[in-house]
Amino acid sequence: MAEVSQAQGEEIPANMTLYINNLNEKIKIDQLKKSLLAVFSQFGKILDVLAFKTLKHKGQAWVIFEDVSSATNALRRMQGFPFYDKEMRIHYAKTKSDIIAKADGTFVPREKRKRHEEKGGKKRKEQLDPNQAAAGLNPAYAGAYGATPPLSQLPYLGARAIVPEAPAPPNNILFIQNLPHDATTMMLQMLFNQYPGLKDVRMVETKPGIAFVEYENEMQSTVAMQALQGFKIQQNQMLITYAKK
Repeated sequence: MAEVSQAQGEEIPANMTLYINNLNEKIKIDQLKKSLLAVFSQFGKILDVLAFKTLKHKGQAWVIFEDVSSATNALRRMQGFPFYDKEMRIHYAKTKSDIIAKADGTFVPREKRKRHEEKGGKKRKEQLDPNQAAAGLNPAYAGAYGATPPLSQLPYLGARAIVPEAPAPPNNILFIQNLPHDATTMMLQMLFNQYPGLKDVRMVETKPGIAFVEYENEMQSTVAMQALQGFKIQQNQMLITYAKK
Protein backbone atom coordinates (compact mmCIF):
# COMPACT_ATOMS: atom_id res chain seq x y z
CA MET A 1 0.00 0.00 0.00
CA ALA A 2 1.35 3.39 -0.96
CA GLU A 3 -0.15 4.90 2.15
CA VAL A 4 1.67 2.56 4.56
CA SER A 5 4.96 3.19 2.76
CA GLN A 6 4.49 6.93 3.11
CA ALA A 7 3.86 6.58 6.81
CA GLN A 8 7.21 4.81 7.08
CA GLY A 9 8.98 7.67 5.32
CA GLU A 10 9.23 6.41 1.76
CA GLU A 11 9.50 9.28 -0.72
CA ILE A 12 6.54 9.38 -3.10
CA PRO A 13 6.97 11.76 -6.06
CA ALA A 14 4.51 14.64 -6.45
CA ASN A 15 1.54 13.60 -8.55
CA MET A 16 -2.13 14.39 -9.19
CA THR A 17 -3.58 12.11 -6.50
CA LEU A 18 -3.71 12.94 -2.80
CA TYR A 19 -4.19 10.27 -0.16
CA ILE A 20 -6.02 11.52 2.93
CA ASN A 21 -6.42 9.66 6.21
CA ASN A 22 -7.48 10.33 9.78
CA LEU A 23 -10.96 11.17 8.48
CA ASN A 24 -14.01 10.90 10.68
CA GLU A 25 -15.32 7.35 10.18
CA LYS A 26 -18.83 8.25 11.36
CA ILE A 27 -19.55 10.40 8.31
CA LYS A 28 -21.54 8.70 5.54
CA ILE A 29 -19.58 8.06 2.35
CA ASP A 30 -21.76 10.22 0.10
CA GLN A 31 -21.57 13.16 2.50
CA LEU A 32 -17.83 12.66 2.95
CA LYS A 33 -17.19 12.75 -0.80
CA LYS A 34 -19.37 15.85 -1.31
CA SER A 35 -17.60 17.66 1.53
CA LEU A 36 -14.13 16.75 0.23
CA LEU A 37 -15.12 17.96 -3.22
CA ALA A 38 -16.40 21.24 -1.79
CA VAL A 39 -13.26 21.87 0.26
CA PHE A 40 -10.61 20.79 -2.28
CA SER A 41 -12.11 22.11 -5.53
CA GLN A 42 -10.88 25.61 -4.67
CA PHE A 43 -7.37 24.47 -5.61
CA GLY A 44 -8.11 23.19 -9.11
CA LYS A 45 -10.26 20.88 -11.20
CA ILE A 46 -10.99 17.58 -9.51
CA LEU A 47 -11.39 14.49 -11.66
CA ASP A 48 -12.66 12.22 -8.91
CA VAL A 49 -13.00 11.71 -5.16
CA LEU A 50 -12.69 8.11 -4.00
CA ALA A 51 -13.87 6.76 -0.66
CA PHE A 52 -15.08 3.26 0.15
CA LYS A 53 -17.34 1.59 2.71
CA THR A 54 -15.08 -1.39 3.27
CA LEU A 55 -13.61 -1.73 6.76
CA LYS A 56 -9.96 -1.48 5.68
CA HIS A 57 -10.64 1.78 3.81
CA LYS A 58 -12.53 3.56 6.59
CA GLY A 59 -11.21 6.98 7.49
CA GLN A 60 -9.41 7.26 4.14
CA ALA A 61 -10.04 8.95 0.80
CA TRP A 62 -8.29 9.86 -2.43
CA VAL A 63 -8.70 13.19 -4.24
CA ILE A 64 -7.57 13.16 -7.86
CA PHE A 65 -6.75 16.52 -9.45
CA GLU A 66 -6.32 17.31 -13.13
CA ASP A 67 -2.75 18.55 -12.62
CA VAL A 68 0.13 18.16 -10.17
CA SER A 69 0.39 21.84 -9.22
CA SER A 70 -3.20 21.88 -7.94
CA ALA A 71 -2.58 18.74 -5.89
CA THR A 72 0.62 20.21 -4.44
CA ASN A 73 -1.07 23.48 -3.48
CA ALA A 74 -3.93 21.57 -1.85
CA LEU A 75 -1.54 19.36 0.13
CA ARG A 76 0.36 22.35 1.50
CA ARG A 77 -2.70 24.44 2.32
CA MET A 78 -4.95 21.74 3.75
CA GLN A 79 -2.47 19.70 5.78
CA GLY A 80 -3.91 19.43 9.30
CA PHE A 81 -7.17 21.14 8.30
CA PRO A 82 -9.95 20.34 10.84
CA PHE A 83 -12.44 18.26 8.86
CA TYR A 84 -15.46 16.98 10.79
CA ASP A 85 -13.56 17.50 14.06
CA LYS A 86 -10.44 15.59 12.98
CA GLU A 87 -7.24 16.98 11.45
CA MET A 88 -6.61 15.66 7.95
CA ARG A 89 -3.33 13.94 7.18
CA ILE A 90 -2.46 14.36 3.52
CA HIS A 91 0.19 12.68 1.34
CA TYR A 92 0.80 12.09 -2.32
CA ALA A 93 -0.49 8.70 -3.39
CA LYS A 94 1.09 6.46 -5.97
CA THR A 95 -0.40 7.47 -9.31
CA LYS A 96 -3.43 5.23 -9.73
CA SER A 97 -2.13 2.92 -7.04
CA ASP A 98 -3.12 -0.72 -7.28
CA ILE A 99 -5.18 -0.57 -4.10
CA ILE A 100 -7.41 2.17 -5.53
CA ALA A 101 -7.73 0.44 -8.88
CA LYS A 102 -8.66 -2.86 -7.23
CA ALA A 103 -11.12 -1.17 -4.89
CA ASP A 104 -12.95 0.72 -7.63
CA GLY A 105 -12.86 -2.21 -10.06
CA THR A 106 -10.54 -0.68 -12.68
CA PHE A 107 -7.34 -2.61 -11.93
CA VAL A 108 -5.38 -3.60 -15.04
CA PRO A 109 -1.86 -5.14 -15.07
CA ARG A 110 0.82 -2.52 -15.65
CA GLU A 111 1.71 -3.28 -19.28
CA LYS A 112 -1.91 -3.55 -20.45
CA ARG A 113 -2.79 -0.39 -18.55
CA LYS A 114 -0.04 1.61 -20.24
CA ARG A 115 -1.19 0.61 -23.75
CA HIS A 116 -4.83 1.27 -22.84
CA GLU A 117 -4.06 4.74 -21.44
CA GLU A 118 -2.10 5.71 -24.55
CA LYS A 119 -5.10 4.87 -26.73
CA GLY A 120 -7.90 6.07 -24.47
CA GLY A 121 -6.37 9.04 -22.65
CA LYS A 122 -7.66 11.65 -25.06
CA LYS A 123 -11.15 10.15 -25.14
CA ARG A 124 -11.45 10.15 -21.33
CA LYS A 125 -10.53 13.82 -21.17
CA GLU A 126 -13.27 14.65 -23.65
CA GLN A 127 -15.83 12.79 -21.56
CA LEU A 128 -15.10 14.59 -18.28
CA ASP A 129 -18.01 16.63 -16.99
CA PRO A 130 -17.16 20.29 -17.65
CA ASN A 131 -19.42 21.29 -14.77
CA GLN A 132 -17.45 19.42 -12.13
CA ALA A 133 -16.30 21.61 -9.26
CA ALA A 134 -13.39 23.82 -10.32
CA ALA A 135 -11.66 26.44 -8.30
CA GLY A 136 -10.31 29.91 -8.63
CA LEU A 137 -11.87 33.33 -8.68
CA ASN A 138 -14.34 33.89 -11.49
CA PRO A 139 -12.94 36.67 -13.74
CA ALA A 140 -16.45 38.11 -13.89
CA TYR A 141 -16.01 39.16 -10.29
CA ALA A 142 -12.69 40.95 -10.70
CA GLY A 143 -12.49 44.49 -9.44
CA ALA A 144 -12.82 46.33 -6.18
CA TYR A 145 -14.18 44.26 -3.33
CA GLY A 146 -17.88 44.52 -2.78
CA ALA A 147 -18.59 45.33 -6.43
CA THR A 148 -21.99 44.19 -7.64
CA PRO A 149 -21.58 41.24 -10.08
CA PRO A 150 -22.85 41.56 -13.65
CA LEU A 151 -26.51 40.79 -14.29
CA SER A 152 -25.59 37.62 -16.16
CA GLN A 153 -24.22 36.21 -12.90
CA LEU A 154 -27.26 36.99 -10.76
CA PRO A 155 -29.57 34.12 -9.78
CA TYR A 156 -33.11 34.06 -11.04
CA LEU A 157 -36.37 33.79 -9.17
CA GLY A 158 -39.06 32.76 -11.61
CA ALA A 159 -38.77 35.00 -14.65
CA ARG A 160 -37.08 37.98 -13.03
CA ALA A 161 -33.51 38.49 -11.86
CA ILE A 162 -32.90 39.25 -8.21
CA VAL A 163 -31.27 42.63 -8.65
CA PRO A 164 -30.32 44.39 -5.43
CA GLU A 165 -31.43 47.99 -5.18
CA ALA A 166 -27.93 48.97 -4.16
CA PRO A 167 -24.95 46.99 -2.89
CA ALA A 168 -24.69 46.92 0.88
CA PRO A 169 -21.66 48.69 2.33
CA PRO A 170 -18.78 46.46 3.49
CA ASN A 171 -19.47 44.85 6.84
CA ASN A 172 -18.69 41.68 8.79
CA ILE A 173 -21.64 39.59 7.54
CA LEU A 174 -21.75 37.95 4.10
CA PHE A 175 -24.91 37.02 2.20
CA ILE A 176 -24.46 33.78 0.22
CA GLN A 177 -26.78 32.90 -2.68
CA ASN A 178 -27.15 30.18 -5.30
CA LEU A 179 -26.18 27.31 -3.01
CA PRO A 180 -27.34 23.79 -3.90
CA HIS A 181 -30.44 22.87 -1.92
CA ASP A 182 -28.62 20.02 -0.17
CA ALA A 183 -25.81 22.27 1.08
CA THR A 184 -25.29 21.96 4.83
CA THR A 185 -24.08 24.25 7.60
CA MET A 186 -21.10 21.94 8.16
CA MET A 187 -20.10 22.16 4.49
CA LEU A 188 -20.12 25.98 4.56
CA GLN A 189 -18.26 26.05 7.87
CA MET A 190 -15.46 23.98 6.33
CA LEU A 191 -15.19 26.35 3.39
CA PHE A 192 -15.31 29.64 5.27
CA ASN A 193 -13.34 28.44 8.31
CA GLN A 194 -10.20 28.49 6.14
CA TYR A 195 -10.21 32.26 6.59
CA PRO A 196 -9.61 33.75 10.07
CA GLY A 197 -12.36 35.22 12.20
CA LEU A 198 -15.35 33.03 11.34
CA LYS A 199 -18.06 33.43 14.01
CA ASP A 200 -21.22 31.84 12.64
CA VAL A 201 -22.90 30.25 9.62
CA ARG A 202 -26.68 30.47 9.38
CA MET A 203 -28.71 28.62 6.78
CA VAL A 204 -32.20 29.93 5.96
CA GLU A 205 -34.44 26.89 6.27
CA THR A 206 -37.46 28.53 4.66
CA LYS A 207 -35.41 29.63 1.64
CA PRO A 208 -33.06 26.87 0.43
CA GLY A 209 -30.01 28.09 -1.45
CA ILE A 210 -29.09 31.06 0.73
CA ALA A 211 -27.10 31.56 3.94
CA PHE A 212 -25.41 34.19 6.10
CA VAL A 213 -21.76 33.91 7.17
CA GLU A 214 -20.55 36.15 9.97
CA TYR A 215 -16.95 37.16 10.71
CA GLU A 216 -15.48 39.14 13.59
CA ASN A 217 -14.81 42.19 11.43
CA GLU A 218 -15.21 43.67 7.96
CA MET A 219 -11.62 43.00 6.87
CA GLN A 220 -11.94 39.28 7.58
CA SER A 221 -15.26 38.97 5.76
CA THR A 222 -13.79 40.79 2.76
CA VAL A 223 -10.86 38.37 2.53
CA ALA A 224 -13.25 35.40 2.58
CA MET A 225 -15.55 36.97 -0.02
CA GLN A 226 -12.70 37.69 -2.44
CA ALA A 227 -11.31 34.17 -2.05
CA LEU A 228 -14.59 32.28 -2.45
CA GLN A 229 -16.54 34.50 -4.86
CA GLY A 230 -17.74 32.31 -7.72
CA PHE A 231 -16.65 29.12 -5.95
CA LYS A 232 -18.59 26.07 -7.17
CA ILE A 233 -20.33 23.64 -4.85
CA GLN A 234 -21.39 20.78 -7.09
CA GLN A 235 -22.65 22.71 -10.15
CA ASN A 236 -23.78 25.84 -8.32
CA GLN A 237 -21.58 28.93 -8.42
CA MET A 238 -21.78 30.86 -5.18
CA LEU A 239 -22.75 34.52 -5.31
CA ILE A 240 -21.40 36.42 -2.30
CA THR A 241 -22.29 39.99 -1.29
CA TYR A 242 -22.26 41.93 1.94
CA ALA A 243 -25.45 41.45 3.96
CA LYS A 244 -27.78 44.39 4.46
CA LYS A 245 -28.16 45.38 8.08
